[in-house]
Amino acid sequence: MPVSLVQLPVIPWSLPVIAALWSHPAAVTVGFAIGGVFLGTVSGLVPGLHVNALALLLAAVAPTITAPPTAIGTAVLAAGVVHTFLDVVPALVLGVPDAETAVGSLPGHRLVLAGRGREAIRLSAVGSGVAVACAVPLALPLSNFVAAGREQLYAALPLILAAVIVLLVAAEPTWRRRAGGVACFTLATALGTLTLDLPTAGSLAPSSAASMLAPLFAGLFGAPVLIDSLDGRGTIPPQDGATAALSLRETLRAAVSGVGGGALVGYLPGVSAGVATVLALGGVGGDSRPRDESDADRIDRQYIVATSGADTATAVFAAAALVVVGDERSGVAVALASVGGGGSPFGSVTALAVVVFAAGVGAILVPVLGDRYLAVVRRLPHRPLSATILAVLWILAGVFAGVTGLCVFAVAALLGLLPPRLGVRRVHLMGVLVGPIVLG
Repeated sequence: MPVSLVQLPVIPWSLPVIAALWSHPAAVTVGFAIGGVFLGTVSGLVPGLHVNALALLLAAVAPTITAPPTAIGTAVLAAGVVHTFLDVVPALVLGVPDAETAVGSLPGHRLVLAGRGREAIRLSAVGSGVAVACAVPLALPLSNFVAAGREQLYAALPLILAAVIVLLVAAEPTWRRRAGGVACFTLATALGTLTLDLPTAGSLAPSSAASMLAPLFAGLFGAPVLIDSLDGRGTIPPQDGATAALSLRETLRAAVSGVGGGALVGYLPGVSAGVATVLALGGVGGDSRPRDESDADRIDRQYIVATSGADTATAVFAAAALVVVGDERSGVAVALASVGGGGSPFGSVTALAVVVFAAGVGAILVPVLGDRYLAVVRRLPHRPLSATILAVLWILAGVFAGVTGLCVFAVAALLGLLPPRLGVRRVHLMGVLVGPIVLG
């Protein structure tokens, strides 16, 4: 509609008002939250790019940004939460997970190869959404409880992790596979012990973001799937409807179990979301398919819901642990503490409000972007795509860990090929983090 002459004088007078509103602290914070949502979306959709790397990069450039710490911290937290919604998309579609989605990636990728990718994407969104709904009201009371007894909790940590190891091995169905699980866990522990503290000389990332975690997890969980797919297997077929073939009760149970796993990850160092998910589901599923195919498909769906729930709940509980307890339990929490000068840049109410906002946006973006991601990948030639992504993972390993990271990536990729050939779950490779902590 054309602007009348009567309206024109109003426009110049409105500009100072708009400028004043934009300079208001609340408006600045909202603007940074939206920016964090965008960054978390990008990082979640890039195969092999972990949210911790993104968060630490944001913290590294924070001193150059003219904005209050609260606003920058809002961007970091929003990016971390949205990433936990969207990082499942490359894990499902391409089979390239990060540390948090590693356990659920293969069951989810199986559904994609069966033509049920759209359903898998929506199950993931439900898992993350339920996790936020459960974790937000529990975060502060649980953090206060942990703060009161954390010395006793940390003293018992080696025993807790040892129990985790035993339960993971016992979850294998036969003694032969249990022996294979022990072998994979032992080799992963050795790899973690030898490489986690290696210098990252030559890294192109800021010193706070440089880490051996990128090459380790990209090699253990992403590269093997891509290497195995270079022979032409794993081509994505046409995708069927998006209706979930999992009952409401099973969906909620899996999501809530993921919240329990997220609580373990948020407050106990060394326990990954993948390990906690396996324990929460009673050790069923994973890479070893049951004999009953219908039962296998049901377990695959539960894994997607629980893994996504654990991933998102971890972000909520880790943020609460920083605000209330002062513990840095994730890369996002470390970045927030850096921005806040050694602590949280904002209070608990603001933190939870940012979580809820970012989660709401993330829940909408998962099916919208996930379906389009799936459609685009289907049209691309499979073997060149796998080779290209494998090269990207290798380059990212060098960016975040230098020349040493390139070598670590290669060794981790070789180890990552072992579990499926022994018929055991890839979750035993989480020993790369758990093992060194148990050994002290």
